[in-house]
Amino acid sequence: MSATRLWIAASHDTAHRNGGWAFVRVGAETVSRAGGDRRTTRARTILSGFIAALKDLPAGTALAVVAPRTDALILHTLLKPPADPPPEEQDLRAVLTGALAGKTWTLAVSDPESPTPAAFVTAWADTASEKAKMGGAFAIAIPKTNLAKVKGL
Repeated sequence: MSATRLWIAASHDTAHRNGGWAFVRVGAETVSRAGGDRRTTRARTILSGFIAALKDLPAGTALAVVAPRTDALILHTLLKPPADPPPEEQDLRAVLTGALAGKTWTLAVSDPESPTPAAFVTAWADTASEKAKMGGAFAIAIPKTNLAKVKGL
């Protein structure tokens, strides 16, 4: 059985401290969501998006995660935890430790400039960040009509 593929990206505006995330997960079914929040960090944004992506994933699922370099560096700390993780992220890391229990996963760096699912989630993360700046915390499903246009799914 092949691994479930997950493309995920975050966007963060350091000046306004708003962030957005988006993901597309392709396995037994295709699931895609976007969300964001105000007064956050890039690390909290990508970790929150990863939690959302794992939310309804069955135990024992093999997962192949693809993220832009900046986000992959943050997610890599889940594979190889730092000696002193940042205290402001420990709540999310604890949730992710539980969500990842029983799952094998790999992490690859994407090229968000190529016309792939990686570019799609990067664009949605940027849009989600702007929406969060104006409206606060939210999470939505990405319309299936948008997904139908993505090359490489």
